[in-house]
Amino acid sequence: MIRPPQPLLEGYREFRRDAYKMQRAHYAELAKGQNPHTLIIACSDSRVDPAVVFNARPGDLFVVRNVANLVPPMDDDGGRHGVSAAIEFAVSALRVDHIVVMGHGQCSGVAACVAGVDTTAFKYLGPWLEPLEPARAEVVAGHAGAGEDALCAALELNSIRHSLDRLHEFPFIEQAIRDRGLGLHGARFSIHDGVLEWMGEDGQFDPV
Repeated sequence: MIRPPQPLLEGYREFRRDAYKMQRAHYAELAKGQNPHTLIIACSDSRVDPAVVFNARPGDLFVVRNVANLVPPMDDDGGRHGVSAAIEFAVSALRVDHIVVMGHGQCSGVAACVAGVDTTAFKYLGPWLEPLEPARAEVVAGHAGAGEDALCAALELNSIRHSLDRLHEFPFIEQAIRDRGLGLHGARFSIHDGVLEWMGEDGQFDPV
């Protein structure tokens, strides 16, 4: 057997010794099935873990992570749509109560969109980030003369708004909103100061 990377092995042993031992009864219940209350669509960034940010227990959150926390456009082309499939499963099978699109500060995916992706070096990243383009165009038009950092910060928020709009393209989400009050939310976590901003009904973000 190929030996696991040492940091993972040490982390697992610590988990078994401490956290798992303390929550053994909880894991026994989880073995019977899951019932998360919230789907979180977050970035793959290693610095931002939704379960840590929200101090969630195992089983509380159904988490989908991808570069730049994007909700892709709905597409019925029959292809493999991992994010869309996870959203469908969370809403239609697990019947979550809420969906949160959670962005974060210093997002490398957003920065790549602002700077322009080198498609010769990244075969898959450019097409994945294409849904950011309308949001980026709005930010550039509304922040004439702004520097790259300011554009990135504005796009981190505007991208969340656009992802929430794209959620409404999925009929099963609209059905869940009508039938059982599924809630859609936007949030951004700031890495450098730990502040969580939440999107209000007016589309603006304020600290929690």
